Amino acid sequence: MIQALDKEFGFMQNALNLRAYRQQLLASNIANADTPNFKARDIDFAAELQRSVGEASGGQLALATTAAGHVQPSSAGEMGSSVLYRQELQAGIDGNTVNMDIERAQFTDNALHYQFVADRISGKVRDLLLAVKGQ
Repeated sequence: MIQALDKEFGFMQNALNLRAYRQQLLASNIANADTPNFKARDIDFAAELQRSVGEASGGQLALATTAAGHVQPSSAGEMGSSVLYRQELQAGIDGNTVNMDIERAQFTDNALHYQFVADRISGKVRDLLLAVKGQ
């Protein structure tokens, strides 16, 4: 029983961490909408969540280094996620690939998903407390 709860809370923790990191990337895109040659970045949330679940269950191994001076891949973001550049249909004259309509929509969608997972965790904890209290 405890292992099932730990696994479920671990999954939700990974989902929240990835959502928070994605929100930072999207906010950075919006903040740099007027920066020349800025390339919009994002992560593939589903792939990264699947990867993090695989790592948690022992499915994949992290990159091993043999010395403290070894350089980690530069594309790895928080939690080892691969940061991707958003493919833009038409970049601005200044080389900027931020499309504010897409960024705002993705930002709002990600915030709603984050709130859903946070509410799910809160509900699960509330249910556990009710079970412990016997009400």
